[in-house]
Amino acid sequence: MTQVCLVGSEGVDLRTELVSRETAREALATYDLREEYENSLTVETISLGSAVALLNDLNWYLVRFADDALVLEPSVSETEWLSRDLAEAVRDGEIEPEATDRYLKVYGLTAEGRLVEPMFVARREDGEIPSYDLRDVEDTVVVRVAEDEFAG
Repeated sequence: MTQVCLVGSEGVDLRTELVSRETAREALATYDLREEYENSLTVETISLGSAVALLNDLNWYLVRFADDALVLEPSVSETEWLSRDLAEAVRDGEIEPEATDRYLKVYGLTAEGRLVEPMFVARREDGEIPSYDLRDVEDTVVVRVAEDEFAG
């Protein structure tokens, strides 16, 4: 199953904003809503195509209430998320799945489960991601991004 994770903007209760709006509520009605990280909303979809379609359906709300939209596609990686743009490029055949691991955005994950400022990484060192060094965190969340998304 492909997962979609929407990360809410600071000062916004993402779940409340989405379920209080009829169109977003209808788009999410068939999904089991979970909170993967603080102020996030995660759902499982049946495919990469359906994940991208859901993000397209929610685009108006994502622009206003979310900082990030992530896709976890097991055929690409079991542990590293894809950015929305990269997921769409893979779905459309513009980039091969094995070519998605060059540019990374690595979020810190606090003990409270909050994603904090991302560190951008342009290459792995001996196949490993460099240590997150922007602050002390419990863990990290790796997001593969497209070249044009790299560093902002």
